Amino acid sequence: MTHISLRSVPLALFALAVGGFGIGTGEFVIMGLLPDAATDLQISIPQAGHLISAYALGVVIGAPVLAVLGARIAQRRLLVLLMIVFAIGNIVSAYAPSYGSMLIARFLTGFPHGTYFGVASLVAASLVPREKRTQAVALVLMGLTVATLVGVPLATLAGQWLGWRSAFVIVGLLGIAAFVMVAIFVPFIPANDHASPLTELTALKNKQVWLTLAIGAVGSGGLFAVFSYVKPTMMNQAGISESVMPWVLALFGVGMVAGNLIGARLADIHLEKTIRGILLWGVFVLSSFYWTSHHPLWGSITILLVGTLVALGPALQSRLMDVAGEAQTLAAALNHSAFNAANALGAWLGGVSISAGLGWDSTAYVGAFLAAAGVGIHAYVLYQQPREAHDNT
Repeated sequence: MTHISLRSVPLALFALAVGGFGIGTGEFVIMGLLPDAATDLQISIPQAGHLISAYALGVVIGAPVLAVLGARIAQRRLLVLLMIVFAIGNIVSAYAPSYGSMLIARFLTGFPHGTYFGVASLVAASLVPREKRTQAVALVLMGLTVATLVGVPLATLAGQWLGWRSAFVIVGLLGIAAFVMVAIFVPFIPANDHASPLTELTALKNKQVWLTLAIGAVGSGGLFAVFSYVKPTMMNQAGISESVMPWVLALFGVGMVAGNLIGARLADIHLEKTIRGILLWGVFVLSSFYWTSHHPLWGSITILLVGTLVALGPALQSRLMDVAGEAQTLAAALNHSAFNAANALGAWLGGVSISAGLGWDSTAYVGAFLAAAGVGIHAYVLYQQPREAHDNT
C-alpha cells in the first residue's frame, strides 16, 4: 500500500476517474455523430463507422505495446504521458482534413486507452488496504461509466450545436484537465527496479493470465451481444418510440453504476465467488431479455439489469493482480483489450443471429450462451489452479 494521507486518497481516485471520464467520452461520442461526420468527410455512414473500429483497434494494439514500453516509467509520470497523448489525439481528430487522416488519428488516440486504465487501476489499488482494492479500481472505472451517462450525451449535444468536430475539442480539453489533476493529486510512485519489457512479457507465458482474459473476452461478450442492438430490438419488439430510447439507454448507465459499486464490494469479500456469481447472473438476465424485450416496461428494467454485468471488469482486474506476478502493468492493460474483444465478439455474433433471420430477440440467447461459456472458462480456471500450484511445488 502506498503511503498517502487519508484525505488525499479521494482526490487521487477522483483525478484518475476524470481521466477515465475523458477516455470514455472520447470513445463513444462519435457514435452519436456518425451522420454529421459522414456528411463532412463525404463518405457513407458505414464508412464513418470505421472510425469506431479504428479506435477499438488502437486500444487492442496499444494496450500491450505501451504497457511493455512503459514498464520502467514511474506510474504517475506514465499516466500523465498517456493522457497527453490522448488529449493531442483528440485535438488532431478535431482538425483532421480527410477521412484517411481521421482514421489514423482515431487509431492513435485509442493507443493510451487500455494502458491508462490498467496503470490507473494498479495505482488505485495501491492507495487503499488490500480488502478495498476492487472498490478502488471500480471508482476509477466509474469515470468510464459516468461518461456513458453524462459525458457522451453532453458532448454529442455540443457536437450537434457547434459542429461534430467540436466534440473532439471538448474531449481533448478533458484530457488536459485529467493530466493536470493526475500530476497534482496522484502521489509519486517510484518505478519498479525489477520491471522491464522482458519481465512484463512473462505475462504472455502465464496460463492463469490468459484464462482470466478469456473470461472477460467471452463472458462479457453477452452484454455487448444484447446492448449493441438494444435500440432496434426495443423499437421493433416492444414498440418503443425513438424519442423514448435515450431514457432506456440511461437506465443501462444506471445499471452500470450500480453494478460497479455493488460488484466491487462483493469482490473484495470473495473474489472468485463474485466472478462466478456475475456470470451466472448474466445467463439469467440475458436469457430473460428474450421474453421481456416484447414489453416496454419489463424490457427497460432488463436493460438496467444488463448494465450491472459491467461489474465483471473490476473483479477480473483484481484477479489479474493476483495471478500476473511481476507482469502487473501488461496484465492490467490487457484486461481492457479483452473487453474490447468482447465488444467485437458479442456485436458480431448478435449480428449473425439477426442476419440469419432468428429475430431481434435472438441476441438474448447469444448473450446467455456467451455468459454461460464464461462460467465454463471460470470453472476450468479454478480446476487448473490447484494443479498448477502442485506442479510448481
